[in-house]
Amino acid sequence: MSAPPVVDLPIEDERLAQDVANGLAAVEKLLRTSVESEDAFVTEASKHLMEGGKRFRTLMVLLAAQFGDPSAPGVVPGAVVIELTHLGSLYHDDVMDEAPVRRGTPSANARWDNTVAILTGDYLFAQASDLLADLGPELIRVQAQTFSRLVQGQIRETVGPRAGEDPIGHYLSVLADKTGSLIAASGRFGALLSGAPADVEERLSRACEAIGVGWQLGDDLLDVASSGAQSGKTPGTDLREGVKTLPVLYALASASDSRLTSLLSGPVTEEDVEEALTLLRAHPAMGQARAELEAWVDRARTDISGLPDIPAKSAFLALCDYVVERSG
Repeated sequence: MSAPPVVDLPIEDERLAQDVANGLAAVEKLLRTSVESEDAFVTEASKHLMEGGKRFRTLMVLLAAQFGDPSAPGVVPGAVVIELTHLGSLYHDDVMDEAPVRRGTPSANARWDNTVAILTGDYLFAQASDLLADLGPELIRVQAQTFSRLVQGQIRETVGPRAGEDPIGHYLSVLADKTGSLIAASGRFGALLSGAPADVEERLSRACEAIGVGWQLGDDLLDVASSGAQSGKTPGTDLREGVKTLPVLYALASASDSRLTSLLSGPVTEEDVEEALTLLRAHPAMGQARAELEAWVDRARTDISGLPDIPAKSAFLALCDYVVERSG
């Protein structure tokens, strides 16, 4: 089975492009077989969210593995562990968010119910652990630490900033834990499983985390600035749900527009969404959020610049450019 489309990242080096394509196909095959169960319903529920994903984290693993031996036997299973962890977290996220749709189709909780969605997520985590057991104690420790960060980030997002805590700092730290940690683990897995040097492993982990945070900040901007066709979702979705993304937090912190502040104080009603989008698009908060995105991407570039000069390094730098450009 061929791999699904990944991020629109042109890889100029033909050999690297072929290596990545082969790796994606191998990951896709193992990913699907790893969730198959004797119970047909468990298999169906487990594969429900596999379509439509960009396999962004798989790409990070495969590119990072280029700094060692990309054909090492643990690379593909390691990428599958990362993807299963990500997919399992999506099932749980949709329950917590009461999300009706995921990747253009009804979420598992909407198609079945919350119990099925939660247990399916648990099953995917279990299957990831089964694969991980063959990769060694160091990888198990990385996975455990990553999962701890991911869960803590979700808890902190749910609880919100403490009294006196800067909401913007809280938001960025939540993104680093909830989103950045698993992408950092992707880079670390690729490096460790391919036998890359320790200093390369550390650079890749830091760079991938920064890229992950930058990617999410790009989504924040796209929700405000893009057309639906550009972003793949209806503009203002976060506003409707009352999600305070970075542009919203900057706008609320400035308190320079009382009407916008009033609109953003909670979920924006459907009749007010267009007004809120218009005011927010013209607000300096958008420039502040973009500057923050670029700062995270610059952190990634700094670490990537110290990597060995191979085609994968150029691919990572191109990915940094893409993260900035996709946000408009």
